[in-house]
Amino acid sequence: MQNKEMPEYANLDWERKERTGYAEVVFCEGKEDSHLVGIFQRLYEKEGEVLGTRANEAQYQAVKEVLPAVTFDPESRLLKVLPKEPKPLIGRIAVCCAGTSDIGVAEEAAQTAEFFGNRVERYVDIGVSGLHRLLSKIDEIRKANVVVAVAGMEGALASVLGGQVSVPVIGVPTSVGYGTSFQGLTPLLAMLNSCANGVSVVNIDNGYGAGYLASQINRLATNGRRDN
Repeated sequence: MQNKEMPEYANLDWERKERTGYAEVVFCEGKEDSHLVGIFQRLYEKEGEVLGTRANEAQYQAVKEVLPAVTFDPESRLLKVLPKEPKPLIGRIAVCCAGTSDIGVAEEAAQTAEFFGNRVERYVDIGVSGLHRLLSKIDEIRKANVVVAVAGMEGALASVLGGQVSVPVIGVPTSVGYGTSFQGLTPLLAMLNSCANGVSVVNIDNGYGAGYLASQINRLATNGRRDN
């Protein structure tokens, strides 16, 4: 539905939260500062919170002039205006990343899930080149309702986790690696061809998509309860 108060550069989906449970999220990359500010301002007026992905420092400064409460995390590139009262967190999501170079994408996933009201546990630098690091955390990871596996190089982490847990695993291939990783294509294909059951895959570097999907799965697993 077109909102008459919006200028011609945007047509915000005001009913998305009623349909899907989550309000519209803003993809910031490529947007003019004035357009982004206008969109953030109107979403905040309607929802009392806003999440933007793939933002940069200049966009943060532009939005901050109008919404001083906005925060920016350079690692995940998320731009957020949080509600005045903290959200109660439900369930448990495990976000695992193979190496330190994957943390930016992992944080995009983790912070997206937290924004939507989920409890997130982070497991960093547990890639398969040192399998003992993963195995030392596996009992904790198994407590989660869904596992996000973020990895570049050959992307093996998703398959290994898929064989170690009884819950869905969301593979997130990253563009980390040398030449034959082809900017994330190799881990993408490896995850798509996983021999482990229960592994689904999002697009290259799509931490946001993984965090959103994990949030939906966690919500189903807990039925919205906060006592998990």
